[in-house]
Amino acid sequence: MSVMSEKYDHKEIEKKWQAEWEADGLYYAKEDQVKPKCYVLDMFPYPSGEGLHVGHPKGYIATDVYSRMKRMQGFNVLHPMGWDAFGLPAEQYAIKNKVHPRVAVDKNTKRYKEQLSMIGFDYDWSREVNTTDPAFYKWTQWIFLQMFEKGLAYESYEPINWCPTCLTGLANEDLDGDACERCDTTVEKKPMRQWVLRITDYANRMLADLGKLDWPVSIKESQKNWIGRSEGAEIDFKIDGIDRVITVFTTRPDTLFGATYCVLAPEHKLLDELKEVVENWSDVEKYRECTKSRTEIERTAEGQEKTGVRLDGVFAINPANEEKIPVFVADYVLGHYGTGAVMAVPAHDERDFEFAKKYDLPMVVVVCPHYPEHSYPILDTAYTDKGKLVVSGAFNGISNEEAKKKITDFVKGRFVTKYRLKDWVFSRQRYWGEPIPLIHCEKCGVVPVPEKDLPVLLPQVESYEPTGTGESPLANIAEWVNVSCPKCGDAGKRETNTMPQWAGSSWYYLRYIDPKNSEALVDKEKEKYWSPVDMYVGGAEHATRHLIYARFYHKFLYDIGVVSYEEPFDRLQNVGLIMAPDGRKMSKRWGNVVNPDDVVDTYGADTLRLYEMFMGPFGQSVAWSTDSIVGPRRFLERVWRLQEKVSEVNGVGSIEATLHKTIKKVGDDIESFSFNTAISSLMILVNEMEKFESVSRDSYQALLILLAPFAPHITEDLWHNIGNTESIHLAKWPLFDESKCVSNELTVAIQVNGKLRDTIVVLADADEEAIKTTALGRPAVTKWTSGKTVKKIIFVKGRLINIVIEE
Repeated sequence: MSVMSEKYDHKEIEKKWQAEWEADGLYYAKEDQVKPKCYVLDMFPYPSGEGLHVGHPKGYIATDVYSRMKRMQGFNVLHPMGWDAFGLPAEQYAIKNKVHPRVAVDKNTKRYKEQLSMIGFDYDWSREVNTTDPAFYKWTQWIFLQMFEKGLAYESYEPINWCPTCLTGLANEDLDGDACERCDTTVEKKPMRQWVLRITDYANRMLADLGKLDWPVSIKESQKNWIGRSEGAEIDFKIDGIDRVITVFTTRPDTLFGATYCVLAPEHKLLDELKEVVENWSDVEKYRECTKSRTEIERTAEGQEKTGVRLDGVFAINPANEEKIPVFVADYVLGHYGTGAVMAVPAHDERDFEFAKKYDLPMVVVVCPHYPEHSYPILDTAYTDKGKLVVSGAFNGISNEEAKKKITDFVKGRFVTKYRLKDWVFSRQRYWGEPIPLIHCEKCGVVPVPEKDLPVLLPQVESYEPTGTGESPLANIAEWVNVSCPKCGDAGKRETNTMPQWAGSSWYYLRYIDPKNSEALVDKEKEKYWSPVDMYVGGAEHATRHLIYARFYHKFLYDIGVVSYEEPFDRLQNVGLIMAPDGRKMSKRWGNVVNPDDVVDTYGADTLRLYEMFMGPFGQSVAWSTDSIVGPRRFLERVWRLQEKVSEVNGVGSIEATLHKTIKKVGDDIESFSFNTAISSLMILVNEMEKFESVSRDSYQALLILLAPFAPHITEDLWHNIGNTESIHLAKWPLFDESKCVSNELTVAIQVNGKLRDTIVVLADADEEAIKTTALGRPAVTKWTSGKTVKKIIFVKGRLINIVIEE
């Protein structure tokens, strides 16, 4: 054994071992066909601020704990890190601080890396990527060219979401309701030239393959709802007297005989074609103009008063019964959903019912719940449930489900599948993004930049602020814009819009596998070895943006033979926020940011890591408490002092059952991301060890290995102090013997205000505080205590815990 330092000096220990790990290349990954692989990945940060606060590392610590355990379990671990540095966040930071985005990104990435390094992560920094590196975005541009060649990227001139503050077009996924997710400004609809990706071509596959993924149910449900598959029919309504047709999309063709009017969205192009026959065109025009100022949420919100204008002189012919029905323009119908036109059946659709009530339109019940009795109280509400048809000619008496196909066939309708998901508005009218590798030629049209000429470099400019004209600042750089057409040699102009911030992050995980390859996006053999990502960790807010886009990109790359798996991320875990001590999000604006540098300096990186994993369930948001961080620090000091008790005697003695149970518990809990309960088990084990005058070397070594993923520095030092020469992080994870896990166990009831909410199994002599901590972290308990003040906790040893909260 080496000479033990009497004091646990975290500064000296952490600095020493971080330097040694880096010098030894301890965490550098290489392909090894003998070992099973484990690719562990964080959603990489965008360095758009001056540094990390204590909330940022929570997810990174979790992947570090997980990857360290997997390495000790014999897996070949890849755990890389990089920077998502293009796009709005970085550019807005640069504008605010009056520096060039390149200067800001370089400064911020350096700062972020320093902070991550001081926390002791096991990242393979030899694989570091940055989306603003030309060697990286060469391949971002290459992917776009492949999509362009396959017809998945197309130019469109259409109304898009325009943010008047950020001065750029936005995809639907960039909105929070009707506001820009970035700046909270209500967006406008503005017709603009855009580059768009046909993500809808992959909608059905993305929906179907959700079942293959080990992801949180909530994330899969969010994607399912966002993709929004609807099975229905398109039915044509001829317009009386003129050669025009209103094509409606409906999921209820069974109710066609009950359609008493048609509605066109204010954006519908057919309205302009009807201008000459609409007798009250000025009223229609005024209404359409008025609706432009209303957001989609305002137009479609439940309970919102319905408005509209009748198209005087225009009638549609119901194809089911040949009856003439009026036509309206109303903003509760959206131009981008379905066909932008609906057949209104007020007796069986709540929105149509509200509109019909307001404008005194007829309602015809055609689905009856008690056939042949026809007594549904139509004046009270719409009937939207199942039943049999009435007032439907030859279809009377059949079920409405059966009638869907029969009536669609009868009127020669078309069965179609529609999606809520819209094609991805891909271009941005900003400077700080990947140039789109296309050239506009009057003779040849849009021509792709030859692959040999990639990357198309983003030029250095002095004025990079958005213009607000609908064009990127790049449009003003004549020497960059004006080029020869690669097809005919005549004068051409570069595409001046740039890619969105999501472009690089949609495929970056592949570049970590082969970051220095200049000839291919990724080597096929390396991709086959490392793919897919085994564990992906990040915020739930990316459910319908990054995680949708990455799946789309990956499926496309699979189709063209770049990758060998159809899905990029096998398993996903969401990280809960760490809030400020005042319960709000940490923000410089509120002055409530806790700097990790200060915590590491005062308490140590291992204490920070241990505390963040012990605060509560991983996916739950919790408030930071500097007072509470003292507990994990004291625990590490106790582990430090235990080395004084280490005996060279082999075996684990009377703590054998506790030790084996802890090995099992910690391994299972890390695998399931239940880090707080894993730490509770380690605390129980240390309590047990402290009861004895000596601790066997075997049991102490097992404790250190189990603790090492959480506290890598102190355990490395203690590991060497007791005579080991190789890194603890290369040691073998201890195995447990199920037969030795038997111990005196008790089931403790957990009550909240006297009502049973959960039970836990604990050792008969388990520490009271550890049991309380475990109980407070149980999901079945936090459901009742979240946001409430805990007045006291009543502990009856071996029987129950009663958590008393304010009602």
